[in-house]
Amino acid sequence: MENDMKLRLATCALMITAAFAATGANAQDKKALAFVVNGASDFWKLAEAGVKKAQEELPNYDLQFKYPEQAAAAVQQRLMDDLVAAGVSAVMVSAVDPKSSTDALNKVGAQVPLFTTDSDAPDTNRIAYIGSSNTDAGKQAGEIALKALPDGGKCIGFVGLPGADNARERIEGMKSVIAGSKVELVDVRGDDIDMTRAKRNVEDALAANPDIDCMVGFYSYNPPRIYEVLKESGKLGEITIVAFDEDPITLGGVKEGTIAATVVQQPYEWGYQGMKLMAKYLEGDKSMVPDNKLVIVPTKIIDKANVDAFEAELKARIGG
Repeated sequence: MENDMKLRLATCALMITAAFAATGANAQDKKALAFVVNGASDFWKLAEAGVKKAQEELPNYDLQFKYPEQAAAAVQQRLMDDLVAAGVSAVMVSAVDPKSSTDALNKVGAQVPLFTTDSDAPDTNRIAYIGSSNTDAGKQAGEIALKALPDGGKCIGFVGLPGADNARERIEGMKSVIAGSKVELVDVRGDDIDMTRAKRNVEDALAANPDIDCMVGFYSYNPPRIYEVLKESGKLGEITIVAFDEDPITLGGVKEGTIAATVVQQPYEWGYQGMKLMAKYLEGDKSMVPDNKLVIVPTKIIDKANVDAFEAELKARIGG
């Protein structure tokens, strides 16, 4: 009887050990997909919500959302190298400075499928880009400026990473629309996604150009910094603000009429569609990758007429 009990206990222990081993094996069998952003900004919360939604629909994958410690190409590259070394199966990245990082990005792309989002790196071996047409977004900013400044005026722009494709394309897109008009973009100042520097850039620009007519915030956090400085200096409502993205301060300014309008993207879709695209690709389904390797998620202009409906949609996606 005692021997039977010992046998049953031993068998039970073996079964428990086997169950834990199987659970561990299942966890290890999950392929990891990484979404790597270009720096710490609230803008990425929507993309993170999109990745979270994709995780619900991709239970056999481990979806990871990664922020580099600093908005620098070398820091971002180390993060991606570490992810590849840890066994990640595919990477999606908003490249900090693709022009100076071609070899480094190709190194990642030679080891795992590499996709880009937000800011493309078309000269690399990336599989596809999913995100906005930043040129079209820049053109929409130009349209806002022309409408808000019918008599013309001089604008100064502010942006995080002047070397990134998204910044360059937005600036060029805006310039193409205002070319030949009385609206000019006379300067663009970069801040390397440093919030203190972003605000100081606006303060310095205003001090050096007290008669400036318009300020353009090309990255999500730039319009709020413009708003803050103009409010503190008593110039809010006097200088036209052209914005990008959907920071709460930006949307509040659009509502009250102190910001002319904002060009918004759909980062939620980058996260959601991007993860599903990578999973399909790893499973051998390449039908979601178009011939031109560009999956464009449209941008749109948000002004006083549609800001309330847009804000309600945002809150529904990120749970308020």
